[in-house]
Amino acid sequence: MSGRLANKVAIITGGGQGIGRATAEAFSREEATVIVLDKNRETGSAAVESLIQRGSVACFKEVDVREARGVEDLVQEVVAEFGHVDVLVANAGVNVFSDPLSLSEEDWRRCFAVDLDGVWFSARAVLPQMLKQGQGSVIVMASCHSTQIIPNCFPYPVAKHGVLGLVRALGVQYARHGIRVNAIAPGYIETELAEQYWETFPNPEEERAKVHDLHPAGRIGRAEEVAMTAVFLASDEAPFINATSIQIDGGRSAVYHD
Repeated sequence: MSGRLANKVAIITGGGQGIGRATAEAFSREEATVIVLDKNRETGSAAVESLIQRGSVACFKEVDVREARGVEDLVQEVVAEFGHVDVLVANAGVNVFSDPLSLSEEDWRRCFAVDLDGVWFSARAVLPQMLKQGQGSVIVMASCHSTQIIPNCFPYPVAKHGVLGLVRALGVQYARHGIRVNAIAPGYIETELAEQYWETFPNPEEERAKVHDLHPAGRIGRAEEVAMTAVFLASDEAPFINATSIQIDGGRSAVYHD
C-alpha cells in the first residue's frame, strides 16, 4: 500500500531541525520526495542524510529564505530535477521577543525578514509551478501568537498575524486553480528554540514546569504531532480545507485565564 504522499514532491524550509525536521521525517515515511531548504548546512545535510539512510528520496539545498532570488533559483532546480512541486511547507522562522520600546531596528527587520518576507518569498517561488500543474498545497507554519498577544513577545506576534493574512489572501486568490493555502498554529512545542528560550531564565526547569502546567494535558506538544497535521494538509485527504489555520496547543487556548 502506497504512502499518503506517494509521488508528491515537497519542499520544506527550515527542515534541518525542530518542527521542520519532524515534518521532513513524517513526509518521508509517507513516501514523499523531500527537499530540505535550510541556511544551516550542517543541520540540513544531517537531516537529509538520515532520510536517505532510511531509503527515502531526499536532498538538501542551502538557502536563506530572506533572499528571494536564491529561493526562486532553488525551486527552479527542484522543478528541473523532479518535474513538479506539489507541497511547500514554509516553516523557517525565528523568535524575536522584546519590550516594544527596547527593540532594536535590526531585530525588528530580522523578525519580519524571516517570519513574513521569507514565507512570501517561498510561496511566490512555488506558485507559478503549482499554477501550471493546476494543483498544490502550501502549508505555512504560523503560531498561537498569530491570534493571541502575550506581553514582552513583540514583534513576533505582529509578523505572525501578518502570516495569517497572507495565508487567507493567497488561499482565496488561487482556490479556483486547485491550490490550497493553509496555516498550522502551534503553541508550546518541544523544540530546540523552546529549550533556548527556557535557558534565558534563572531557573529553566522551574519555567518549564510552569509552562507544562498551563496546558490541560500537563505537557507541551511534540514536533511530530505538528508534523502529522502537515501530512494531512499536504495529502489528498484535505481537498476542501483552504485559507484557514489549524491550532495545535493541546487545548491551552480554550482554558480560562483570570
